[in-house]
Amino acid sequence: MTEVPTVGGGVDSTRMGRVLMHEHVFVLSEEFRQNYPEHWDEQQRVSDAVDKLTALKSRGIDTIVDPTVIGLGRYIPRIQRIDERVDINIIPATGVYTYNDVPMFLHFRGPGTLFDGPEPMVEMFTRDITDGIAGTGVRAAFLKCAIDAPGMTPGVERVMRAVARTHRLTGVPITLHTNVGNRSGLAAQQLLASEGVDLGRVVVGHSGDSTDLEYLTRLADAGSLLGMDRFGLDVLQSFERRVDTVAELVRRGYTDSLVLAHDASCYIDWFPDEEQQRVAPNWHYTHISDDVLPALRQRGVSEEQITTMLVDNPRRYFENVGAY
Repeated sequence: MTEVPTVGGGVDSTRMGRVLMHEHVFVLSEEFRQNYPEHWDEQQRVSDAVDKLTALKSRGIDTIVDPTVIGLGRYIPRIQRIDERVDINIIPATGVYTYNDVPMFLHFRGPGTLFDGPEPMVEMFTRDITDGIAGTGVRAAFLKCAIDAPGMTPGVERVMRAVARTHRLTGVPITLHTNVGNRSGLAAQQLLASEGVDLGRVVVGHSGDSTDLEYLTRLADAGSLLGMDRFGLDVLQSFERRVDTVAELVRRGYTDSLVLAHDASCYIDWFPDEEQQRVAPNWHYTHISDDVLPALRQRGVSEEQITTMLVDNPRRYFENVGAY
């Protein structure tokens, strides 16, 4: 039993219920939103988010893990307003999202920069975890960083090492954004291990974009959870292949290594709404409940194994905490 920070306060880990381990409420380009407000209707977007999260709750999902950090438009007061109107736990994160360089705010601060000094990200992330985010009192429950097609760039490495060091100080777990095209989950595991991170406290996100079972079992055998977390993004990998890969990993005995999600959002401003619906019509919160779970059952995945992926593995991830 562990108290897990959520937007609405601490929740006993035994009461998280069914968990989707990688969903966003909003993904926003905040400077564009503020300077070109015609692209944003606050009341409409908040109401739409309430409706979508309410629909998700009606499918029996009790908690979403939201890895929206700096670089993805994190703004906790807006999420608090939504949280007050829904009966679902929203678990927030801290970290920085980049595929290349650190943000300019950090470019001249920290080790090896023009002004050198200690790594400011460690202090920032730690404060989010221990004191709360931006004076809201909402504490981050996990750390998030990314490595994508460019690989382990200096900026990506710097963020990842800051995440690793904050993890060692605070004990909260880590979620990675990875790119399966260059098998970047392996590079991330190697770097985190070099910082002394227990890879059993790490989710290798977006592993479900791959059907390469050698790659996936190698990540899992190192101890990490595999984020089979982009259901609905059929443009990257088909529905059938995503479901078949999960079913085969379950058949091979890796049920304890799998968590599920969509990487969806109530609204993401990276794409025009109509184009997102055209290109990825299944990319929404209820696709797993309505379509994926029935398909897994048809492939022989049991209710006990589904519960392991949706309940037991997320609970273990958030209970395996503490500095070391």
